[in-house]
Amino acid sequence: MAFSAPDLTQRPPRSPRVRLGGFVVLARAIDKGRATIARKNGEYHFDCPLDKMCFNFIGITGAALKKELAKGKSDSEILAWIEKTAKHDRCAGTIYLWSKLMEDRAPTSVDTRGYYNELVKACAPKREDIGTWFEMLDVDDYVTFGGKP
Repeated sequence: MAFSAPDLTQRPPRSPRVRLGGFVVLARAIDKGRATIARKNGEYHFDCPLDKMCFNFIGITGAALKKELAKGKSDSEILAWIEKTAKHDRCAGTIYLWSKLMEDRAPTSVDTRGYYNELVKACAPKREDIGTWFEMLDVDDYVTFGGKP
């Protein structure tokens, strides 16, 4: 089945902040999944650790989502599929709180802080205002496609 897939060699996926069905990360994961199926994912990885955090919270697997995306389903059809098949039945309040927690998430251990600092240094070496994972991803996407940090 033919479907529209973003070309992630030309532009980034949606920000991890974009909410779909209330879930952060999901829209980005869907973009990466569609691009992977179309072999247009560039350096982006579908089912990465951040995607897995979202999938685990929802109660789906990356493989199952990718199978549904390969059928050409729209975002709204994917949400309907999630509602029907997810292992966890999350209420709107729980989804909101989890999404807010994810949005505000920063590296917490010495190991992840060092890794995070290297990522920030690579994309925006002079910026000192980047403190969360989502902020780092947004800046990295912006700089990767020609923006000035």
